[in-house]
Amino acid sequence: PKGKRISDYSVDNIGFIEEWMNTLPRKILDYRTPEELFEKYLNEIYAA
Repeated sequence: PKGKRISDYSVDNIGFIEEWMNTLPRKILDYRTPEELFEKYLNEIYAA
């Protein structure tokens, strides 16, 4: 929540939230996840 210090959260809790956010399909991404698009673009970069 806004106004709450990040230091109040454990590393495990932050990791859980990070994983949840990166694996959540998004309408703006045509119902793909940020994680899968990131991997796709990394593969394109390394293939070049």
